[in-house]
Amino acid sequence: MSKIHDSSYKFLFSNPELVRDLIMGFIPDDWLHTLDYSTLEKVSGSYVSDDFKQREDDIVWRVKVDGEWLYLYLLIEFQSSVDKYMALRMMVYIGLLYQDLLKQGHALADGRLPPILPIVLYNGSQKWTAATNVADLIPVVPGLVSQFKPSLQYLLIDENTYTDSELAPLNNLVAAVFCLEHADSPSAVSDIVKLLIDWLQDRPDLRKMFAHWLRATLMRKSEYGILLPEVDDLQEIRVMLADKVEMWAKAYIAEGKQEGLQQGEMLALQRLLAKRFGPIPAETIALISNAPLADIERWFDRAIDAKQLSGIFID
Repeated sequence: MSKIHDSSYKFLFSNPELVRDLIMGFIPDDWLHTLDYSTLEKVSGSYVSDDFKQREDDIVWRVKVDGEWLYLYLLIEFQSSVDKYMALRMMVYIGLLYQDLLKQGHALADGRLPPILPIVLYNGSQKWTAATNVADLIPVVPGLVSQFKPSLQYLLIDENTYTDSELAPLNNLVAAVFCLEHADSPSAVSDIVKLLIDWLQDRPDLRKMFAHWLRATLMRKSEYGILLPEVDDLQEIRVMLADKVEMWAKAYIAEGKQEGLQQGEMLALQRLLAKRFGPIPAETIALISNAPLADIERWFDRAIDAKQLSGIFID
């Protein structure tokens, strides 16, 4: 199933607008932000050798700099789990890419190699713990050998390090992708889809692209337990979501999932507190968010008759 997920991501990032938004929204570099991304061109994966045929679908782009084709390649590696030796793999892939550039006569005018920006876009649930520089995989030794220690670093973009409150103001297609990945219920997905429909009302091509990707993403979520027909527009996705939100909600309750039940109780308690006492302090929200279900239920019972907010949480 992870290969299906990776393939759906590669489908998205085969679109230049997604690549541009990834750079503009998630790579903090002023020089990169000045480049003309209307010149983006997707590069063939022909650099892959027989030993690395699984890399044929990697996404590689080039962009024009200062009116000339100075090659800035974006090597985007999709991973759903942590690979300890990712830095070594990147060094090998970039070497293969450079070999092909030389074969194709794509060195710079002065014979030097074009710059490459290697990116790992990580969407797994585990914390990323792998080294981002191949030098960190090799022990330090004294003397002459230390001078020949290789060093090659990749840029890690870990989508799980971004909160929804950080993503929401970005007005960025990749931010929308991350929000959809974070969405913890069909109704939350539906809300984001509505925003995308409004945002992309003049872009049927992008609406179709997102519809295809989102269909694959929803079917990958085993907790939703859904099969969707082929769709060509986000509006079709939204209509189907609207039809199924109530059914899914009932299914969650019937299954008695502890996490789903606790989330519902947390939201119910926060709504009750807001209705009775006005805006809820941030520290109170944090307390509720980290509390076990038994405490949340006890606080809810107290909140019904409590005279003031502070008295609810005193044991």
